[in-house]
Amino acid sequence: MTVAGNQADFVVVGAGIIGVACALQLARQGRHVVVIDQQDPGMGASYGNAGHLATEQVFPIADLSILKRLPAMLMDPMGPLRVDWKYLPRALPWFIRLLLNLRPTHYLRTVAGLRALNEASLGAWQRLLQAIERPDLLREDGSLLVFERADSRQAIDALQQRMKQQGVPVDAWSGDAIRTVAPQLSDAIQGGLFFPGTGHFIDPYQVVGALVAAAKASGVQFLKRQVLDGRVEARGVELITDQGPFAARRLLIACGAHSAKLTTALTGKKVPLDTERGYHLMLPHEHGRLPFAVTSLERKFIMTPMTQGLRLAGTVEFAGLDCPPNMARAWQLHRLSQGLFRQDLNAADATAWMGFRPSLPDSLPIIDRVVEGKVLLAFGHQHLGLTQAAITAELIAQLASVESVPSGLPALGAYRLGRF
Repeated sequence: MTVAGNQADFVVVGAGIIGVACALQLARQGRHVVVIDQQDPGMGASYGNAGHLATEQVFPIADLSILKRLPAMLMDPMGPLRVDWKYLPRALPWFIRLLLNLRPTHYLRTVAGLRALNEASLGAWQRLLQAIERPDLLREDGSLLVFERADSRQAIDALQQRMKQQGVPVDAWSGDAIRTVAPQLSDAIQGGLFFPGTGHFIDPYQVVGALVAAAKASGVQFLKRQVLDGRVEARGVELITDQGPFAARRLLIACGAHSAKLTTALTGKKVPLDTERGYHLMLPHEHGRLPFAVTSLERKFIMTPMTQGLRLAGTVEFAGLDCPPNMARAWQLHRLSQGLFRQDLNAADATAWMGFRPSLPDSLPIIDRVVEGKVLLAFGHQHLGLTQAAITAELIAQLASVESVPSGLPALGAYRLGRF
């Protein structure tokens, strides 16, 4: 069946983890929902993320030290945080806004906003996965941040104190304690921080697939089309696609790093959305090396065990949506892993990937209802899209039903479109 006219209650633009989770929640309210994306579900950033349920990450994506690191960011193509010098003129206004958001009042607002979402994220994922009878997709086994250099201990201690001040569960582990649970890690690791309130997904793409199956069973229709433009009309919203117009009573924009143009077309508001280009390297012959996700403080990347092997991820690049991927950055992750294990990781048959993480300069997403309730927004979750997808879906479902958010869910003031 092809939906036409105003038969659809909601059209969701974006078939990533957030769009699909939202579509499922809206359908469970009895709404007729259609999801539109130019790719198959889950083939964008949701396919290649680190798989880490990062509830401990309550601080912004950068701090003032970014000013000292800017020359290296421009000159080192393999650095953990890179800015393509050709893209710098376009990125500079975004970075200026990022720095302005590091002022004390704005910084505290960001931390409070991230903390509110992250504290609610695990419970929301538990509810969602239980509802689709797939709790096995999430391992609630914690995660570990390790350090190797003696001079890193001060930074680790300071981070632990900051985490405790924000109510993030965290325990200090010695190097011996780490090797007790992860015996293949190197003797060079001196210690680390264990975060018991986190976990990891055994396969992020499989998570999307399970949600898609549940959504289809609830009547959600998925269409593969490219959205070119849109406009708000008296009876709802009309999209212009490469296969003709498509109308619905209401619309949700959840297409990640590609959300800015459509948001401007429908709301008249220009949002400062950029993209953190993230890379991963999947090692299919690595099973059993790690019991849970492990991040290196000095090397600045994460390793997550999955059903397909071990995924190395975490590098960030600012080069826009159009620049071709530099897959050498993905392979650099294997070189970064050397020395972290007693025996180096096997990179045979490894596959490299790059995707776009949607980032706003205050490190918070936009979750809102605008244009007389005809347009809902759920994008800009930076590298926390997987973590915050389930709670975002619950919030969108509430926004679709009522004007205010009931107690027990984060207040939405920090995530409003109007803050820009």
